[in-house]
Amino acid sequence: MYTIKFGTDGWREIIADNYTVENVKRVSHATAEWLKNTSTNHTCTVGYDCRFGGKMFAENTARVLASHGIKVFLSEGFCSTPMISLANTKLGTYAGIIITASHNPPSYNGYKIKAHYGGPVIPAEIEKVEALIKYSDMPESGSLESYIANGMIVYANFEDIYMDHIASKFDVASLKAYAPQFSYDAMYGAGQNVIRRLLPGAALMHCDNNPGFNGTAPEPILKNLVEFSEMIAKTPAIACGLATDGDADRIGFFDSKGRFVDSHHLILLLMQYLHHDKGLNGKIVKSFSVSSKIDKLAKHLNLETITTKIGFKYICEYMITDDVLIGAEESGGIAVKGHIPERDGIWMGLLVLEYMAKTGKSIEQLIDDTYAIVGAFAVERYDLHIEESQKQAIIASCKNNEYSAFGEYKVERVEDMDGFKFHLGNEEWVMIRPSGTEPVLRVYAESKDSASAYKILDACKAAIL
Repeated sequence: MYTIKFGTDGWREIIADNYTVENVKRVSHATAEWLKNTSTNHTCTVGYDCRFGGKMFAENTARVLASHGIKVFLSEGFCSTPMISLANTKLGTYAGIIITASHNPPSYNGYKIKAHYGGPVIPAEIEKVEALIKYSDMPESGSLESYIANGMIVYANFEDIYMDHIASKFDVASLKAYAPQFSYDAMYGAGQNVIRRLLPGAALMHCDNNPGFNGTAPEPILKNLVEFSEMIAKTPAIACGLATDGDADRIGFFDSKGRFVDSHHLILLLMQYLHHDKGLNGKIVKSFSVSSKIDKLAKHLNLETITTKIGFKYICEYMITDDVLIGAEESGGIAVKGHIPERDGIWMGLLVLEYMAKTGKSIEQLIDDTYAIVGAFAVERYDLHIEESQKQAIIASCKNNEYSAFGEYKVERVEDMDGFKFHLGNEEWVMIRPSGTEPVLRVYAESKDSASAYKILDACKAAIL
């Protein structure tokens, strides 16, 4: 029998294979039991993104929760993951559920659980949910209409709550003034309405409802955003572009030439803006796969850094217990002080836009200012789709310290917090790690520029394959 397991960020599976209404109900029954065992606040938000079947899966989730005596605030339409997390803090609910597979291919859907503090439920609590999942027959739930009639399910507009929060935290006038120079690609995802409402006049792409994402995984990386990149490059009036993933918690960014600005660079810019320009303090909590330049700038700014395993839930644990300025991961997930302890692609994009508006500098100029402190760099990645047996053999070789060099690159030391990071000297490294959500082996490399990083990646690939 198929066993439901949560990965680095929720439970995800292929729709109509293992992601079925029945299995969603199983997880929802377990979530309800966990919530009742954990808190006397028996309330929950439930939402869904733009994927196929989202509304159906969300309504079934709401019915199961309501059958356990949990009052549900159900989204009126599709919403982003950050909207659910924020709604928890604004409505005072104990938990939130978002039906989403984030950046995964269109054939997937998923189930994320968010906590009352506005971020991911910590791993220890997710394990409790998993332990409560039952595989025997489940009790029947009442109809959606009956729970609406007795007040156990109430519709709520999470997008309006989110928009009001933006208005309270940003210089919206300066953002609106910049709108004609700004472009946004929603990747057919759940962030599509926000920029349309907030920045009329911005150039919009893929901001319509397409549950199949036009056949492309809604992950905001360059290979999925070529059309957006080319549009920016051909439009002189556009100064920058923002892209967000399926549930709008991850960010992709472009400069005025249509060149991709990865999360490593965005983290550095946000460190500069929030600390140097806005005077905010706190620790920088980063995942194992981010650039070593984060540590270098943090040292320059006299900020402490903490490194975690990969998965935003590990970063969130620090954000809810410590004084954290920025929590960030390589894959485009960033959270900041003054918002929620949750990744939010739109929020981060607006911060970068506000930084540009306030300083009067282009994204290119802001990056050059940062390079003057930490030096130019690039981090590149290969996703190797290989047989599981070969993947496991490579990981076994890493564990057995069998890689002392990758071609001409000699290994000086190895870190194995989450995957294997091989330090090569000269601020260069290569990292090998199996994906936590897909049948993929990820290989990362950092060097002084993209060409040099790809040279390291090619040497590593030749050595391990």
